[in-house]
Amino acid sequence: MKTIGVLAIQGAFREHRKTLEKLGVAVKEVRSREDLEGIHGLIIPGGESTAIGKQLEMNDFGGTITKMACQGFPVFGTCAGMILLSKRIDESNQYSLGLMDTLVKRNAFGRQIASFEADIPIKGLTGNDVRAVFIRAPYVLEAGPQVEILGEYAGKIVFVRQNNLLASAFHPELTDDSRVHQFFLDMVDQYQL
Repeated sequence: MKTIGVLAIQGAFREHRKTLEKLGVAVKEVRSREDLEGIHGLIIPGGESTAIGKQLEMNDFGGTITKMACQGFPVFGTCAGMILLSKRIDESNQYSLGLMDTLVKRNAFGRQIASFEADIPIKGLTGNDVRAVFIRAPYVLEAGPQVEILGEYAGKIVFVRQNNLLASAFHPELTDDSRVHQFFLDMVDQYQL
């Protein structure tokens, strides 16, 4: 049975855990480098990207995740996780893992009060559009040639994949639709080391 790690420093990690458990997957909360052992993929949840980034900077925790990802380890970042996966952050020099060839804009749709939901089509998913929950969400301003654009909202890039890396501007863990998590689990199966 595969085990998925959920970065449990801050943010919506409990909701990711519930969705994964609903899909029958073992879940491990990750709070240190040592917790990365024995997992087959990692989800970096939404939350406050600067706060999560500061924790990842300590003891080369983030460096370990970066090394694993560069060797094909699957990582999925949602909202703040999208920011932390990106190589470049618009008008910011905050810490990131620098893994995805993207330029992201933080709080791109506005402040918390401007949070919203929308139905968006996702490339590679069958069935209806995905109900996407945007909370102080980023979006991708620029995507490199290896980045596959899987979803857009109002002409803005909000869901991307680059090989073993997946990132969404929205929060799939805040709805009852588990197809985005299943999409990541299918990626994990592709990248078993």
